[in-house]
Amino acid sequence: MTSPDAVPDAEPQGRDGHRRRPGPRAVTALISGGVLLALLIIAGLLPVPFVILSPGPTFTTIGDVNGVPLVEITDTTTYPVTGNLDMTTIREEGEPRSPLTVYGALAAWVDPDRAVLPRELLYGDDETGEEVQQRNAVLFSTSQSNAIAAALGALGKPVIEDVVVTAVVEGTPAFGVRDAGELIRAIDGREVKRPEDVVDAVRAQPVGSPLVFTVERDGAATDLDVVSAPTPDESDVPYVGITVGINYRAEFPIRFTLEDIGGPSAGMMFALAIVDKLTPEDLVAGEHVAGTGTIDPSGAVGAIGGIRQKLAGAADAGATLFLMPDVHCEEAQGHIPDGLTVVPVATLQDALTALEAWRSGQALPTCPAS
Repeated sequence: MTSPDAVPDAEPQGRDGHRRRPGPRAVTALISGGVLLALLIIAGLLPVPFVILSPGPTFTTIGDVNGVPLVEITDTTTYPVTGNLDMTTIREEGEPRSPLTVYGALAAWVDPDRAVLPRELLYGDDETGEEVQQRNAVLFSTSQSNAIAAALGALGKPVIEDVVVTAVVEGTPAFGVRDAGELIRAIDGREVKRPEDVVDAVRAQPVGSPLVFTVERDGAATDLDVVSAPTPDESDVPYVGITVGINYRAEFPIRFTLEDIGGPSAGMMFALAIVDKLTPEDLVAGEHVAGTGTIDPSGAVGAIGGIRQKLAGAADAGATLFLMPDVHCEEAQGHIPDGLTVVPVATLQDALTALEAWRSGQALPTCPAS
């Protein structure tokens, strides 16, 4: 009889009472199971080609960041503003910015406020994290320039256009000599007024010709020497390895102070902030409004990425009204947080009209029913 405190023998015994050792098959099964478990653990820690989109922080474009106005306008008349005009952001995890494991992807998959997307939907096969960062910085700068043009156009104020370097290609004659964001004033002493003037000036000389670019750096003119090289696809056509575009500015300084944020999706909210500060009308009248949308110089509002995550981020920040590009109506359905009114817009003027209706308590436009 076994006492209550006795521990039964854990090892198998034969009829003769002696303990049996595991047979070859049992040993093989144990080893195989251990190897399989190790492989599963290793596989779970290897990077996978997916990107996680999560709600990011919000920044009020009519407020301060680290004690400095996010949109700073000087040397002209400005007016008091109240409330919040939040630009929304998304946070990315995964390639090419950082490695993402299976476990991380699975955890995000079950979170309704996060999205898991194949890498190839967002980035090229060979695109590096540094290249993504540089491209997003250019897009962020372009969105600010376009916001100035759109806001001044809405206000009937003059806009000044400058030719600017938008990107410098690595390994080309201009790399290390020219910087993105520089204003091009002249080439070989000839004034540059349009992007086409740069192309014409470079191609007017044979391959291997020295060119003198007069650029503006920190408000001062500087001459830079660049020797043209053959275009990779056309050996008899010269190029220097830059892309150029138009930079828009006002007759007075407008400065954007937010750093370490990229992409073009804050354009509409930047434009609204400029209009708010340059007009006596208080656009949000102390309320909390958020939004997103690219903008072009004419004021057209365009599509962005991560609309569901930005809706969640706006609601978490306390916004009660959200302005978004109307092309996202279908995507947003079923993902609008409680307490958040969403208004679709196609232009900056649509956004201004919606804010006026919001202030006066009028009916607001909504997305069409699916």
